[in-house]
Amino acid sequence: MMKENPLLEPFDTAPFMKIKTEHYKPAIEEAISLARADIEKITRSTEVPTFENTIEALEFAGEKLDRITSIFFNINSAETNDKIQKLAQEISPVLTDFKNDVIQDAELFSKVKAVYDKKDSLELNIEQKTLLDKKYKMFTRNGANLNSEKKQELRELDKKLAALSLNFGENVLAETNRYELHITKEEDLDGLPKGIRTAARMLAKEKNKEGWIFNLHYPSYIPFMKYAKNRELRKQLAIAFGAKGFHGDELDNRENVLQIVKLRHQKANLLGYQTYAHFKLEERMAETPEKVNSFMEELLKKAKPAAEKEFKELEDFAKDLDQIDRLEKWDAAYYSEKLKQKLFDLDDEQLKPYFELNKVIDGVFIVAEKLYGLKFKQVFEVEVYHPEVNTYMVTDEDGKEIALFYADFHPREGKRGGAWMTSYKSQYRQNGEDERPHISIVCNFTKPTDEEPSLLTFNEVTTLFHEFGHALHGMLANTIYPSISGTNVFWDFVELPSQVLENWCYEKDALKLFAKHFETGEVIPDELIQKIKDSATFHEGMATLRQLSFGMLDMSWHSKDPSGITDVKAHEEKAFESTQLYPEVKENCMSTSFSHIFQGGYAAGYYSYKWAEVLDADAFEFFTENGIFDRETANKFRETILSQGGTEHPLTLYKRFRGKEAAPEALLRRAGLLPKK
Repeated sequence: MMKENPLLEPFDTAPFMKIKTEHYKPAIEEAISLARADIEKITRSTEVPTFENTIEALEFAGEKLDRITSIFFNINSAETNDKIQKLAQEISPVLTDFKNDVIQDAELFSKVKAVYDKKDSLELNIEQKTLLDKKYKMFTRNGANLNSEKKQELRELDKKLAALSLNFGENVLAETNRYELHITKEEDLDGLPKGIRTAARMLAKEKNKEGWIFNLHYPSYIPFMKYAKNRELRKQLAIAFGAKGFHGDELDNRENVLQIVKLRHQKANLLGYQTYAHFKLEERMAETPEKVNSFMEELLKKAKPAAEKEFKELEDFAKDLDQIDRLEKWDAAYYSEKLKQKLFDLDDEQLKPYFELNKVIDGVFIVAEKLYGLKFKQVFEVEVYHPEVNTYMVTDEDGKEIALFYADFHPREGKRGGAWMTSYKSQYRQNGEDERPHISIVCNFTKPTDEEPSLLTFNEVTTLFHEFGHALHGMLANTIYPSISGTNVFWDFVELPSQVLENWCYEKDALKLFAKHFETGEVIPDELIQKIKDSATFHEGMATLRQLSFGMLDMSWHSKDPSGITDVKAHEEKAFESTQLYPEVKENCMSTSFSHIFQGGYAAGYYSYKWAEVLDADAFEFFTENGIFDRETANKFRETILSQGGTEHPLTLYKRFRGKEAAPEALLRRAGLLPKK
């Protein structure tokens, strides 16, 4: 059986076509055995512990396990099913046990500590020093100094947390997939553009139903909320979207939320930290919950007056237009779109014909070529996990291989919502070989229909650039060690490369390269580009308030003792008090589907988006000073940020690029909350 398992045979690119679900568990169990053997070799060595035989050996121990688990968990996000989800519940505690066995191995820690204690006398380069510090903290921050009883307690907490997090995500996906709004009367489609209607009819056809179906996946949900004239149907869909995991049934996530935050707090206390946020932020640029809260309060002070003014204008507009007495959450996108059309004579339907998906992909490739000299060639011999996935070989100007790039763009039942970047293989250097990375982006964009190709909204265009910015961070990695390569950086720094690339979507010199009408080939007119720029700060106050509300909710769960919280909804309402504009919806609860913090890695870190926005606005000002395609500036960004991963403290890297710390004023200027320079 083992010999026939494709995951246990040598491979470079993931052997997706050969992998069956039953291969994962035995492959992971075997890879754990191999990793244990690697660890034992270190602990049993009679040689004096050195950087090479201990720290470096530990870094490359379990390499096969890392590759196999990355494939498994990526598939569990992008192409899952009941069997894979069940398997994830079985595999997760096994991996947690193994991780804890390593971290709580007293003999291994004593060897790591022996090297760490003499670090000042070792002649290490900066990357080696960072790796040594990281490995030492891997033990101390995960219970190496606890007694055996507390180590066992930590082990149980980690296992429970892993299972709860998986269950949380499964519930959200199941909730998203089980709801549909089935429309049978054509008049209920009033306001919806033709392309959206066609997609809804196709969805109904797939389900063998007459009429039109809308669901909670973004390409279906967002346009309905933005364009559907029928307020009652908007309300139904909005309540369904906001009530995921909040129905009091087998998919209810309230207990999961309460258990997760309480166990995280216990874990932090066990490790000697005041709260889970204190534990997490020790390894972040922001450093402390106090600094995060103060950062958000400062932005709130600047954004709230603008947001309240924008909300009042929207309220007045809805009242004048449709005699709406009280603006509700299901009115937000609809009336915002109408007001935007009135103020700027611009809507997504005008722009979509210029943003055909394949042209936008070409566009992001051209931008990467102009900035960093990268070439992208589609390849067809690489195995993929779904026919919709495309693969590209990425090379530099000399034809040298830089990376393999996977791209997966459309929603499916087995794919979780949202958009993300991930990797199937890290970049690192070993035995004289520079192992190049295998990077993937996964999105949920509008599907092509029988009548039209996939035409993106402008928001989807910026999402593609955002995820591709993360991908560049992974592709251009140039480090020795995998654990500090690419996007393995402080969480509040990881969004800089992604968010900075979004800026090119607003620039004429970039848009003219790829924004071409899908039928006529006409390049996007200057007047439309000007409207995009003019409308870029439309409702920026409200958008900032919304992002801050998510960050504040996250910190409310993780920066205090949650043991007294019994009502998830009541807690959430209190957290939202200072940012609330719309009336509360009693049927809805955000926390029960807030996957970023309860399933992803953003716990005590959602503020990172805004933190990184300060960095990206400041960095892009530097690009605009020199020209957005200036190769010297781009090379500097590549050499100081993109290639460096987590080899040094992010502040050091940023200052090396910019010559100074980032100024928040750049973000406020871009948001229209301060005058331009």
